[in-house]
Amino acid sequence: MQNDFSQNQNNSQEELELKKSLSSALAKKIDVLAKLYREKKISLEEISLILGIEKSEVSLIFSQKGLMKRKRILVGGGAGFIGSNFIYHMLEKYPHYEIINYDVLTYAANIENLRTAEKNPNYKFVQGDIADYEKLEEIAKEGIDAIVNFAAETAVGRSVHGKAADFIHSNVVGTHTLLEIVKNYKIPRFVQISTDEVYGTVDLDEDRTFFEDSPFLPNVPYAAAKAGGDLMCRAYFNTYNVPVIVTHCSNNYGPYQHPEKLIPYFIFRATNNQSLPIHGDGRHVRDWIYVRDHCEAIDAILHKGISGEIYNISADSEKPTIEIAKLILELIGKPHLLINHVPDRPGNDRRYSISAGKIGKELGWTPSHTFEDAMPKTIEWYQHNIDWVEKIKEKDQEFTNYI
Repeated sequence: MQNDFSQNQNNSQEELELKKSLSSALAKKIDVLAKLYREKKISLEEISLILGIEKSEVSLIFSQKGLMKRKRILVGGGAGFIGSNFIYHMLEKYPHYEIINYDVLTYAANIENLRTAEKNPNYKFVQGDIADYEKLEEIAKEGIDAIVNFAAETAVGRSVHGKAADFIHSNVVGTHTLLEIVKNYKIPRFVQISTDEVYGTVDLDEDRTFFEDSPFLPNVPYAAAKAGGDLMCRAYFNTYNVPVIVTHCSNNYGPYQHPEKLIPYFIFRATNNQSLPIHGDGRHVRDWIYVRDHCEAIDAILHKGISGEIYNISADSEKPTIEIAKLILELIGKPHLLINHVPDRPGNDRRYSISAGKIGKELGWTPSHTFEDAMPKTIEWYQHNIDWVEKIKEKDQEFTNYI
């Protein structure tokens, strides 16, 4: 027994020495790859393949070696639908970045969206209004490498039936305040997230699409307020050379979207055997993009975009409302009889159509998801997060007034 035990000890010692040898060899390999990376002879993707580890792990290792600068990114409106998805994207892809979520927490925001992110030491939440210069200044004094601003009032129905002044405050005054912060503290990059609705509408049978130089023709207070903020960005770039980039994206769908929005609203109405209200004839067309594809596009713009430029973002997936309703009903296993046509909403644009050719050509971005592939997993996410939706409905009792 004693000899066997001694043999086991010897084996364990040999294994330990082998592990040390392998660790030493790996460390030398990483040092060589780091040298090649520093000399710009190899990319992070290539290093990831050579080492057999994720690109994010390579980023973390190189950050610890001082090869990659630790950036501080301020995300305005990070507790909202697209903002929270973007924060998760950034934390996953850039583990050496510090992400500051700056959100006033209106009805559309939900801090519950970021419960998982709160466990990450590189994530920080600050409650504040983007129109509050003094509050933003406290953060800017500590140094910011970039601002990505999702903060906005976005519900078209609320802008029509509610208080348009709220939209002007967030989408124009708030944007102006951020521009002042970027100008005064010389922040290297500001990405303003806007909408395709600033361009107005096209007819259903019209062979026309919107490009980055298309004129603004907004038809509802929400779109007009966003257009005002976008024009302020243009003015600050041309007058003060503020490094701002504006994006115009089509309709998003996916996890964490407020249940007042079309797709989650239809999902839960259908799940509960309730009617799906369709405005007018239901032929209103929108271009739909999966939210994580939008986040990838913003990532590309943040790191490779050119200041002063505008980038349209879309998935080239135009769908009429009634087709979306039918698909959701079919995927959930409910009859089309649940579709209920209601009077159209004032100023309801007939069709949006934008080209994402510029971002594809200049920055190499293309969407990874089709509508047909992403819709089932979107439905699945909401059906597995019923409590999340119920909490929002309790918090915002009046949301159905604006559908």
